[in-house]
Amino acid sequence: MRRLPALLCLLLASTAALADATLPTRDIDGAKDPAWLKRYEGSFIISYEHRAFDEVSFPASKLLKNENDERDGMNNLVFRAKDNRRVEGKYTRLVYLAPEDRSPLEVLRNYQDLVQEAGGKTLYECADTECGGDLHGNDHGGGWQGLMEQIYPQNRLKDEAFSNGACATGGSPGEQRYALVTMPDEAGNDRTLGIYTFGIQTDTYCKALNGRTGILVVAVEAKARERNMVTVTSDAMAKALADDGRIALYGIQFDTNKSALRAESRDTIAQIAKLLAAQPDLKLDVVGHTDNVGDAASNLKLSQRRADAVVTSLVEDHGIDEARLTGRGEGLGKPIADNATEEGRAKNRRVELVKR
Repeated sequence: MRRLPALLCLLLASTAALADATLPTRDIDGAKDPAWLKRYEGSFIISYEHRAFDEVSFPASKLLKNENDERDGMNNLVFRAKDNRRVEGKYTRLVYLAPEDRSPLEVLRNYQDLVQEAGGKTLYECADTECGGDLHGNDHGGGWQGLMEQIYPQNRLKDEAFSNGACATGGSPGEQRYALVTMPDEAGNDRTLGIYTFGIQTDTYCKALNGRTGILVVAVEAKARERNMVTVTSDAMAKALADDGRIALYGIQFDTNKSALRAESRDTIAQIAKLLAAQPDLKLDVVGHTDNVGDAASNLKLSQRRADAVVTSLVEDHGIDEARLTGRGEGLGKPIADNATEEGRAKNRRVELVKR
């Protein structure tokens, strides 16, 4: 029995050793570059995520501390850029390990050369502390947010502990470089990329990567979202209002960060009008909700404008008495799903009808 603690320690040490970061010789399984984007020569993909459709708010100016001392889920003070480029489309996130003796500056300049040759441009660029926030990776708590976690937030971490991907992005970089760029696609639409190069500074289980340069690329390609929502009929709306006093609608669509109704919203708006025509005494609050991308104040204003746009359409296009409708924006304050996933954020972006 006396040998048990020693054997246990040996077992734990062996397990930890198996989990140590190692210099990669190939890309991780399932990872690949977008067909239109070259990688820095000699680098390997050590972390990867792809989504058919998602949204990113790329910082386009220095990160500043939130005036209300807001903190994130890891108790870090929230920092945000005053200017952002908010885009949606096909999403790819890649983390590469660059070859030995390549600096973050050299790698970033190579990417910028590629962008320029493709007819693209750099919208914003910064280095080290001039980027604002703290020089942190995306796996920490009780401090300040940094630039890396703005484009690769903690709630998106998927890599196993002590893996190359976790080791590269989880520590505090020795230096950082960032460029927000656009590149045209074949149709003339912009692809948007956040390119973040950083000096990996780590030890213990992750020491194999110490001193190397990491490359984080988040790319969003212009792509129409698949339309999978069925238009809710006026009868279904009436039943939900009678049973629950409210109904969430997803057939009312807007462009990112805008309040003008898209053409595909017409059918749902027409069904609301049909409902109101069938029930002359019915009065409704039209309530706009957003996901958590962006700050609370701007989302609140956006949700109000969207609710007002629905009311305006019902009044001007369908002749509904304005006194029967009240537009109200709730912003990001009342989520009904987890904002950590695109599926959850899609559910939170909604217009609700609430019976008065």
